[in-house]
Amino acid sequence: MPRGNAQKTICHFKGGQDDFIIFVESAEAVASWKKDKTIPLAQVVDGYKIFVTHKHGTQGVLDTASKGTLDTEFGTHKDDDVVTQILEKGTVQEHEEHGRGGETNVSMGGKVSHN
Repeated sequence: MPRGNAQKTICHFKGGQDDFIIFVESAEAVASWKKDKTIPLAQVVDGYKIFVTHKHGTQGVLDTASKGTLDTEFGTHKDDDVVTQILEKGTVQEHEEHGRGGETNVSMGGKVSHN
């Protein structure tokens, strides 16, 4: 089976300078956290990595956000504070990642005649 067949859920925040993305466990986990802030962020966020897409929305290349970029946009570079602001102000989006199919090497095996 091709790899990559998985549901990816992100929280996207369009800031003044850049677009910020974090990966979350599910839309339901974010909704539950918004209702009950005593739920630990570790149960909501899928890794504490904050990404920027250089103003390309959710479709751009994901680069790790620098501390300077986070300080400029959020007033802090502490992961917990930034993640909290992104979850509160951002929008949750679910994407289906399709598997990588297709021919990987047609020159091998019986697919090509070897005269």
